[in-house]
Amino acid sequence: MQQKFRIERMDREHLELALDWAAAEGWNPGLHDAACFFSTDAEGFFMGFLGDEPVGSISAVSYPDDFGFIGLYIVRPEHRGKGFGLKLWHTAVDHLGERTIGLDGVIERQSSYARSGFVTAHRNVRFEWTGPAVTETDPAVQRLDPADFGELLAYDAALFPGMRDDFLRVWMGQPSGVGLTYRSDDGGIAGYGLLRPCRVGYKLGPWFADTARIAEDLLKAFRHHAGAAPIFIDVPEPNTAALRLATVHGMRRVFETARMYTPRAPALPLERTFGITTYELG
Repeated sequence: MQQKFRIERMDREHLELALDWAAAEGWNPGLHDAACFFSTDAEGFFMGFLGDEPVGSISAVSYPDDFGFIGLYIVRPEHRGKGFGLKLWHTAVDHLGERTIGLDGVIERQSSYARSGFVTAHRNVRFEWTGPAVTETDPAVQRLDPADFGELLAYDAALFPGMRDDFLRVWMGQPSGVGLTYRSDDGGIAGYGLLRPCRVGYKLGPWFADTARIAEDLLKAFRHHAGAAPIFIDVPEPNTAALRLATVHGMRRVFETARMYTPRAPALPLERTFGITTYELG
């Protein structure tokens, strides 16, 4: 008897499984990504089953301000080419409805996403950085004070397509994460980022800054916290200052993705985005 394919919302256990699949694909998830993702929109994660066997996943996370993001789009290798991925895809797109939707797709799949109305905005480049430990950091770089969270949200709002208060509260406070801000001469936030532990080393994301100098000061401070462990950063290619920093600090290109949107790309100041937050949630 042929087994039936069905799609259900994930629970936390299945989200952990999907992140294991992502690790097997080389995406190197954070150690606490499941808790952060699930707390953002528990209704936005879907698992495909063949009988009782999980065979595919996709996330379709909703943010306020009519924005959503698709990620974790995986079909297990032995079950590809059977139409399961397309069914998962339609579930995610239908779930997000009329929102502006973003995704980070494999470069070779851009034409497939374009058939669903997605347009390429730019590429994101993953870099691996294994530079030496840093002993001195700029005093303007400080650990994030929870009392300053409202100010952080206001800063972030100009750099992301939707308000993400709930996500950032969990993201910036995750276990073993290091959240840093840069304070300008007038005392305001002029940059911030989060370093989080991953299956391999750390990831830095977001990495936002008003100038390249501020971005580099933050970068050095994050290297201080990571020691000699590798740091992975996903840099938007239009930010040429970020690419220069990657070159100056001897970072190695790992792979690239295509950042795509439908119906159109939001207007964002990418010159202040030195590293995106995550491929899964934008």
